[in-house]
Amino acid sequence: MYDFDRVIDRHGTGCAKFGELRQMFGCEDLTPLWIADMDFAVCPEITGALRRRIDHPIYGYAVAPESYWQSIIDWLESRHNFRVTRRELAFVPGVVKGIGYAVNHFTGKGDEVIIQPPVYHPFRRVIEGNGRRVLPNPLVLTPEGNYEMNLEELERLVKERHPAMMILCNPHNPVGIQWSRETLAEVGRICREGGVVCVSDEIHGDLVLHGKPHYPFAACSEDCAEVAVTFGAPSKTFNIPGLVSSWCVIRNPRLRRDFYDWLEVNEFSTPTFVSTLGTEAAYRNGSRWLAEAMEYIEKNIAVVREFLAERLPEVGMIEPQASFLVWMDFRRLNLTHEELVDLVVHRARLALNDGEMFGAEGHGFMRVNVATPRCCLLEALGRLEKAVRTLPVKKLSAATI
Repeated sequence: MYDFDRVIDRHGTGCAKFGELRQMFGCEDLTPLWIADMDFAVCPEITGALRRRIDHPIYGYAVAPESYWQSIIDWLESRHNFRVTRRELAFVPGVVKGIGYAVNHFTGKGDEVIIQPPVYHPFRRVIEGNGRRVLPNPLVLTPEGNYEMNLEELERLVKERHPAMMILCNPHNPVGIQWSRETLAEVGRICREGGVVCVSDEIHGDLVLHGKPHYPFAACSEDCAEVAVTFGAPSKTFNIPGLVSSWCVIRNPRLRRDFYDWLEVNEFSTPTFVSTLGTEAAYRNGSRWLAEAMEYIEKNIAVVREFLAERLPEVGMIEPQASFLVWMDFRRLNLTHEELVDLVVHRARLALNDGEMFGAEGHGFMRVNVATPRCCLLEALGRLEKAVRTLPVKKLSAATI
């Protein structure tokens, strides 16, 4: 029903994916497969709802209708069996902003906040930029090529260092892991026993692949519900991050009351009409678009897997369980960080997120956004193959050992 093969020219639209190429990569003539939005047209049901409202000649102060809140409640229950009430919900203007609000409200200057690198880089920036300290609990990359949490180390850190907060990425960005219910319940136990607020970024929760379930952290156990501050959004799901619409769920009233009051008096939780309209249209009418988009993304991930196996075996990938991001493994090429960036940017002419952006644990990796028309993805992979073939023979020889 929807055309995901359509190539849409995004130049001149003020989008970060193209507009920040020179700032981020030093040049503009690159194929951008970096920032995590899709190159697919937004589903027409969302566009139609916005157009009808924008055609009205007055853009006054907005109020969120009850139908907006109910659309979130219905979506979370129907998609994830996550039952929330209206009083447990608040609007936030973006997940990263919400995390920043939580860091400022629940922690103090100098407090330590746990993150699990390699992880979404704004976590570190929000912590350090607000005068708090990062306490790393790195993920473990197993010999089988999977990532796991180091729960023993997490418990030790909580007991010995007494951090104020943990920021959990569920599903995890960039490695694409949907954490199990058992793992999340153990995180909840550790945090509750240690008096740690656990902020759960679940912006990729609707994008779990191959029909597998997403486990909302707050719904995994009573411990989780007691410590959880959950942020999510329709933005990644429906390719509408420019509408700046996200939500927060807090079940524990002792965490919720003061935080939501603080958001309200500062008007941080006051949505615009485009935010509420876009969200409600997405959650009410976007399911078919999402199903087709996920099928297309799953095929694109298979294209990457097959291309690497058949034509570029020196490069691997971590099989994602969620989202449209592929964590690509270049370690067998034995390149320095600078050499890997040169290979990708200057030889292949691609804009990818280099792994060290997500922490030192990302050395030798690149994050690739595959939510793009398949012809563009295949062209990019072909250029990457040609670029690898330009490496000195000693590099390629080492890669095959």
